[in-house]
Amino acid sequence: MTREIARRLPLYRQVVPSEWIDYNGHMSEGYYSLAFGFATDAMMDATGLHAAYRETTGCSLYTVEAHLRYLRDVAEGAHLAVRTRVLGVHGKKAHFAHELYVVDGAAAGPAPDAGPVATTELLALHVDQELGRAVVFPDAVRERFAEFVEPAPEWAGRAIGTVTATK
Repeated sequence: MTREIARRLPLYRQVVPSEWIDYNGHMSEGYYSLAFGFATDAMMDATGLHAAYRETTGCSLYTVEAHLRYLRDVAEGAHLAVRTRVLGVHGKKAHFAHELYVVDGAAAGPAPDAGPVATTELLALHVDQELGRAVVFPDAVRERFAEFVEPAPEWAGRAIGTVTATK
C-alpha cells in the first residue's frame, strides 16, 4: 500500500544543465535545493495548493526548516528524479521529504537498488500572505495531504552531528 500511495505523487524530473556544474566538476550544492524546490512545487500541485488555490486564497506553503544531505556527486547531463514522501500533516504544518536519484533517461523512476544521491526533510507552514501568519489548512487540502502520508524513511528525523574543536 505504501508504494501505491507514493506512486500517486508526481515524480519530478530534471536533466542537469551545464550551468548547474561547479568548479569541482559536479552539481553545485544550491542546485540540489533548487531541484528539491521544484519537487515541492509538484507536491503542492498534487495536494491542492496549486496556482489557482494560491491566487484565490492568498495562502501558500512556506518552508521553515530543512535538513539536506549530500550523498554522492552528480555530473552534468545526469537524469534526475525526485521521489516525494508526505510524512505528516496537522493543523498548519506539513512534514515531507524528498529523495534525489540519478536515473536512466528512459526509466520511469529510480532503479530499485539505486540509492539516493541526496535527501532533504522539510517542515512547512500554510501561510496566509495577507495576514502574514500561519493558518490551519482547509479540510479539503489537509485530507488530500493525508492521502499521501507514508512512514518516514530511516534517515528522517536525524540531527546534524557536532564536531569538537581541537588545538
